[in-house]
Amino acid sequence: MHVLNLGILAHVDAGKTSLTERLLHSAGVIDELGSVDAGNTRTDTLALERRRGITIKSAVVSFALGDATVNLIDTPGHPDFIAEVERVLGVLDGAVLVVSAVEGVQPQTRVLMRTLRRLRIPTLVFVNKIDRRGACPDRVLRAVRERLTPAVVPMGTAHGLGTRAARFVPAPPGPDALDVLADLDDSLLTAYVEGRVSPDDVRAALADGTRRALAHPVYCGSAHTGAGVDALITGIRDLLPPADGDPGGPLSGTVFKVERGPAGEKIAYARLFSGTLRVRDRVPFGPPAGEDGSRAEARVTAVSVFDGGTDTRADEVRAGRIARLWGLADVRIGDALGAPPTTRGHLFAPPTLETVVDPADGTDRRALHRALTRLAEQDPLIGLRHDEVRQETHVSLYGEVQKEVIEATLAEESGLRVTFRETTPLCVERPLGEGEAAAFNQKDGNPFLATVGLRVAPAPPGSGVRFGLEVELGSMPYAFFKAVEDTVRETLGQGLYGWRVPDCVVTMTHSGYSPRQSHAHQGFDKSMSSTGYDFRGLTPLVLMEALRRAGTRVHEPVHRFRLETPADTLAALLPALAALRAVPATTTTRGTVCELEGTVPAAHVHALEQRLPGLTRGEAELETAFDHYAPAPPGAVPRRPRTDLNPLNRKEYLLNLTRRVGV
Repeated sequence: MHVLNLGILAHVDAGKTSLTERLLHSAGVIDELGSVDAGNTRTDTLALERRRGITIKSAVVSFALGDATVNLIDTPGHPDFIAEVERVLGVLDGAVLVVSAVEGVQPQTRVLMRTLRRLRIPTLVFVNKIDRRGACPDRVLRAVRERLTPAVVPMGTAHGLGTRAARFVPAPPGPDALDVLADLDDSLLTAYVEGRVSPDDVRAALADGTRRALAHPVYCGSAHTGAGVDALITGIRDLLPPADGDPGGPLSGTVFKVERGPAGEKIAYARLFSGTLRVRDRVPFGPPAGEDGSRAEARVTAVSVFDGGTDTRADEVRAGRIARLWGLADVRIGDALGAPPTTRGHLFAPPTLETVVDPADGTDRRALHRALTRLAEQDPLIGLRHDEVRQETHVSLYGEVQKEVIEATLAEESGLRVTFRETTPLCVERPLGEGEAAAFNQKDGNPFLATVGLRVAPAPPGSGVRFGLEVELGSMPYAFFKAVEDTVRETLGQGLYGWRVPDCVVTMTHSGYSPRQSHAHQGFDKSMSSTGYDFRGLTPLVLMEALRRAGTRVHEPVHRFRLETPADTLAALLPALAALRAVPATTTTRGTVCELEGTVPAAHVHALEQRLPGLTRGEAELETAFDHYAPAPPGAVPRRPRTDLNPLNRKEYLLNLTRRVGV
């Protein structure tokens, strides 16, 4: 029996959760179909999901398909929850992209298809809702060719559109599809030219092209009535590749979801790419933690695997499968189990917005912080910053809908009521030049038994923070070098204006320490000997002084946008775009439709979304995605309150540090 890990992806409201429900029903896993509107679907288990009718968290279910077990993963469609989709893509063998036969190709559809193609994930397209009024699969198919991929292969035709009697009639690929497949298969091209193409040749070329993610079969149907679903199931069985991996190989897997059980215990969802994991095995996970490159370890106390529509307890999980694991108390989403698999990095942009979560009257701040920390560990792209001085917690976001979800989740799961302040963009700082500073052991009032010299220089965007040495590695214990490097990376979380400094080169130019001192018959004399505390305490002062001398400039996040609007609305739209600092780069007119592409500051994306319906009679279609950081406009420099001990002010820093360590 082989395994297929299958993702269902779509723009919000295209019907992917309904399709998941229909697939489970067709496979005999459930006796009655659930409804998104009724809030009783198998995969939308959160109360908020059922109330709002949208998917917020990915969910895993399974069903048998002949001799195969399909682990089906339903993912969110709303762009505010794109982080949930990102985690799922890394564990898929294939995908079904759902497109509405009424609304057609929508902004999130384009984002998802671009990512699926870039990652070479075999993908089938299902044009849903052919039973709805206004359904036009032919129009949608043209849009798929023009806006998603030209390599589409229609697998039949739809009839009775817009009625409950709508159906899908499977058919062999036609001449246009043969042209697509012949471009992908030299042997088929030769047979095509010589006029000797057989149905078996076409089927083989279609399966090969699909599994190489070069061809995309298109099915039509209705998740509501079941039309076309049997044909889609046949395509899933015959065209998508099974999971591979050697159960006898070294352990390698990845955690793509973490949830809490009834007793508050962590449950990790993991895909195993190689090896076999058994109950009571000790598993290394996460990034290297020790100086020797060692990693955290924990013993797996229980395992369940997905089978027959649910997860069942098992003694082991083998390569290719998805399992739920208990016992990994410190595991986080994205952690590798055993040998790290080939990583794809972030597939979507990080969040570019931030807000402060305030407790409502009667809500305990500490309880709120604990609850937010739990939410963040389930979503690593949601970052928390806690300001101890102001007792405030900042949370990063993708969009305004996330606020509603966080508010409802805190109320329902933790009984905590909160409010949010105005959303602001998450800026970054970039060094303007080079800056250097140093502090020497027992000189010029240095209260730390350490010598640290650092030079800061600019680095290309996206290159990250690079740390190097201009001193001999043997000039002091390695632990002190490690303390400096770790503190440098932590301190760069807040630059001169309070924003993260993501890209720079930091070089250690001076080092020194006081060797271990002790007296006869006595122990270690801490007052005369350097410790890691000295280097961790001194480094922020030196680094921020070097950064001050280098200077920084604040850069704001900028989104690229693509906007389709009726051409006659352009006159009213352009001034509004200018007022929001949106800059159209290209304008293309096709008949009565005008397409604009350009950039807009992330701070104004929500305002643009709100104003568009009134300016365009509700007919505009907007697609936005983070593109780059650009220098903030002249004038008042955006600042963010510091949440560290403020190493920009030496006196305040030393006082805060003394209070923190209690000396």
